[in-house]
Amino acid sequence: MMRALWTAASGMNGQQYKIDTTANNLANVNTTGFKKSRVDFQDLLYQTVRYAGTPVAAGAQIPTGIQVGHGVRPVATQRLFTPGTFQQTDNPYDLIIEGDGFFQVLLPDGTVSYTRDGAFKRDGDGRLVTSDGFPLEPEIRIDDDALSVNIGSDGTVSVQLPGDDRPNEIANIELARFVNPAGLKSDGRNLYSATAASGAAIVGQPGLDGFGNLAQGYLEMSNVQVVEEMVSMIVAQRAYETNSKAIQAADDMLQTANNLRR
Repeated sequence: MMRALWTAASGMNGQQYKIDTTANNLANVNTTGFKKSRVDFQDLLYQTVRYAGTPVAAGAQIPTGIQVGHGVRPVATQRLFTPGTFQQTDNPYDLIIEGDGFFQVLLPDGTVSYTRDGAFKRDGDGRLVTSDGFPLEPEIRIDDDALSVNIGSDGTVSVQLPGDDRPNEIANIELARFVNPAGLKSDGRNLYSATAASGAAIVGQPGLDGFGNLAQGYLEMSNVQVVEEMVSMIVAQRAYETNSKAIQAADDMLQTANNLRR
């Protein structure tokens, strides 16, 4: 069987994977805090027919060998944590991180997940929670009689209570960052979890030790660029078609050889 059939088939599978990733990027173009993914490819093993440097005569050797590749495979789907655009909402519970860092979210099983989605709300107990009801970690609770809420760039949460002349500081928002954020595991629902590749979470105060500052009344939108994704999709589609034509050409060659007569 001709190698070209399997080589081109691996190329079609790889481009299909790229289209799947591009489609997911485009589907999340309006998802708050979403970070786009990029597919990295790697060539497969090579069959060496003739080794370079093989001696052929006294003082002479083959300058280049003969190697036949066996196609391609996707080896990584890298999450790109470039910042998205900021959209002003004037909602006091909407937050963005200007720089490095993630919000910490406490899940029902007691584990902590991480997110760039700062669209927080208040639940029935006055806690700041995500759209799924997961509370911010450490927990921040705002009294029902609070007249206003102010969140500073350093994560300080202050509220104005009736009868008080000045705001009262009630809590501090902490951020987490990672040595290798691309190694985080995507859990869906705008959440990530730490892995051995990402390293353990480094927790700290916004604006210090490499952490980004907070800004109140804004949301970070997706960093997906529609034009770039459309171009990527076109390139993947053309590569898919070209690999299919290589399979067709190999099949025609096999058919020609099969129709030989003595």
